[in-house]
Amino acid sequence: MPQLSTRVQKFTDSVIRRMTRISDEYGAINLSQGFPDFDPPKEMMDALAKAAYEGPHQYPITFGAQNFREALAKKQEKAIHRKIDPNTEIVVTCGGTEAMMAAMMTICNPGDKVMVFSPFYENYGADAILSGAEPIYIPLVPPYYDFDINLIEDGFKQGAKAIIICNPSNPCGKVFTEEELRAIGDLVLKYDAFAVTDEVYEHMVYAPNHHTCMASLPGMYEHTITCNSLSKTFSITGWRLGYLIGPAEVMEGAKKVHDFLTVGAAAPLQEAAVVGLNFPDSYYEELLKTYTEKRDYFLAGLDSIGLKHNIPQGTYFVMIDIQEFLDLPQFAGYTDLEFCEWMIRNVGVAAVPGSSFFKEEVNHLIRLHFARRKETIDEAISRLGKLKELVKC
Repeated sequence: MPQLSTRVQKFTDSVIRRMTRISDEYGAINLSQGFPDFDPPKEMMDALAKAAYEGPHQYPITFGAQNFREALAKKQEKAIHRKIDPNTEIVVTCGGTEAMMAAMMTICNPGDKVMVFSPFYENYGADAILSGAEPIYIPLVPPYYDFDINLIEDGFKQGAKAIIICNPSNPCGKVFTEEELRAIGDLVLKYDAFAVTDEVYEHMVYAPNHHTCMASLPGMYEHTITCNSLSKTFSITGWRLGYLIGPAEVMEGAKKVHDFLTVGAAAPLQEAAVVGLNFPDSYYEELLKTYTEKRDYFLAGLDSIGLKHNIPQGTYFVMIDIQEFLDLPQFAGYTDLEFCEWMIRNVGVAAVPGSSFFKEEVNHLIRLHFARRKETIDEAISRLGKLKELVKC
């Protein structure tokens, strides 16, 4: 057999999705891959049922159905604080995953450098490599996940063409302040670079924190590619509806990339999702209230069984410190991945090993999520309580 591409040898398969497969095999509660166990809004499901019989069922315009792009523009103008042309400044993709890949392939040439914060959503490094670029990792330092702005300037001095910013950040739940984003933006402008933002958790930002779109800051719209999706906002991770927003010249390039990657997102799903995009502001207020309650309930449960964790400012993810368990004789030599696999088999809860998110050698953290019904959270906490029994033995 001829030799395979060297680029595919530089990264593994998704550890997150792997944990889901193992979780399904053992019937564990899946707190690894971030998707809800409750339904989307009824209005959207009704619209999808209608589309199933009335269509559309054929190819939409490759970069997104007209009514879908218009509804997206209307919604996101509030966040970006400017008019958005639905015909030239939006590209609809098959999920936020393709949005990020299309953005990277649009701006990167082989040999370019791209800065990625660590911890990071695992796709970012792979996206850079698949685009022919070299990732430069900038550490977010626990427990508050702060960063050194001087390291970012060093990255630009090394020739970095872009910086990827997940805000709020998966996996650690950090919300970048406006001051932090302005400092990064000043460097983007100084070095005539791009900011590529992943803002899929924009509506899950917990008080007193606030979400700021990088593209809304002075001078930054022309230098920002905003990647987003409907997956988390409307609990439709399986619908795979994402999008890019940015200046027309950049989006023209992204249209070409997207056209040959996937042709287009599913037509009936776009039709049904327009209903959600037209929801009033009260929908997002209720969404935030719901997830705030879930976060507080889940963290209280973790506290009740004595598990150490961070307090996420946004997203629905929590980082758990497992060092006390790794110090036990029965786990001597275990990696965090091996511990997560043991948890699935023996505790019945699936988590993601933190090492899959960090460029640095981090073996003592795992990620859980709380996008679950109250009864699911209760059962998960009950099972996780078995971990503390190990320490008592």
